[in-house]
Amino acid sequence: MNQTVTPPIVMVFAGADPTGGAGVIADVLALSSLGCHPAVVVTAVTAQDTSGIKQFNCVETELVIAQARAVLEDMPVAAFKIGMLGNAEIAAAVASIVEDYPSVPLVVDPVQSSGRGDPLAEDMLDSVLRSLIIPQATLITPNSLEARALAPGADTLDACAQELMSLGSEYVLITGTHESTPEVTHRLYGNLRLLETFSFERLAGDFHGSGCTLAAACAASLAHGLDPVNAVGESLQYTWETLKYAFRAGMGQQIPNRLYWARDMDEPEENQDN
Repeated sequence: MNQTVTPPIVMVFAGADPTGGAGVIADVLALSSLGCHPAVVVTAVTAQDTSGIKQFNCVETELVIAQARAVLEDMPVAAFKIGMLGNAEIAAAVASIVEDYPSVPLVVDPVQSSGRGDPLAEDMLDSVLRSLIIPQATLITPNSLEARALAPGADTLDACAQELMSLGSEYVLITGTHESTPEVTHRLYGNLRLLETFSFERLAGDFHGSGCTLAAACAASLAHGLDPVNAVGESLQYTWETLKYAFRAGMGQQIPNRLYWARDMDEPEENQDN
């Protein structure tokens, strides 16, 4: 009898988005697309559409802990990915959980608002992220706005990265989507220096869940055993492809197509923003 190989298991801490564009569903699609098995810990339930957040409620902290412990006592997790945490109490609990697994790579998407700017936190998480989460991170993937918020004393993005590395994150990837540049340039830092820059064509329109997709892809690549620099490079390329083949399901932002490779797509679908 042939033995089926178990795919790498990635545990995700994130909120539930009913559109499927962001949050845990985005993570599940990206991780599955990249050959991993997702183990999902829901931290919050949101009411949102592709235009923005209407409402959200955080899951009770005890239930967040119970979700994670149930899986971790049963399945070998190859990587962690942290997205929306919702409040400081949940963040502290998640930090305590991942602290028990120091050899497991940890990717942190320090999301505190939606792509449109709607808040995704009941209180300020910066202090907990800085003191408890970032010091354990293998890789943190802030956009330029998030990087400046997490390192308010820094006067440049390079300085932001240096401060975030000084807090303990092994690698920092500052994404350039929010910068007003012709191309989108992402900057990867490690060993207290700039390691690589990655530039991509800037695509038309806005996207719902691109940050979730990127962080999940990085976690998948690390779970497969790639070194962080190659993991980031491959994950950025994958994420750009999901945006290239994005589709408009609602009246707001486009949704990245995490399974673009499973369809016949010689040319991208018509983009209503073009």
